[in-house]
Amino acid sequence: MTDTPPDGSQVRFGVFELDLRTGELRKQGVKIRLQEQPFQILQTLLERPGELVTREELQKRIWPGTFVDADHGLYNGIKKLREALADESDTPHLIETLPKRGCQPGP
Repeated sequence: MTDTPPDGSQVRFGVFELDLRTGELRKQGVKIRLQEQPFQILQTLLERPGELVTREELQKRIWPGTFVDADHGLYNGIKKLREALADESDTPHLIETLPKRGCQPGP
C-alpha cells in the first residue's frame, strides 16, 4: 500500500519513502543509495500499485527507443532494487517477479 502526499513528490510504502523529485530512497529516515535504473523500476511499480508491469513496459520506460539487452538490464535493475529494499526473490515482500511477464508490488 502506498501513501502519496498531495503534491505527489514523495511516496511512502511500508518503512520506505521515495522522493520523486530528488530520486532519494529512505528507510525510516536513513538514505539508501539507489541507482537510476532501479529508481525508475521502483517509481513505475509504485505508480501502478497492485498491477502487473510488463517487462516490455519497463523496457520502454527505462530505455526508450534504444535496443539493449533488456532481459539482462532488467534482471540487474531488479536485483539492485531488491538489495536496496532488502527484499529476497525467494520470499518477496515488496516486489514480486512473474517469470517472462513482469513485476508487481509485493504479494
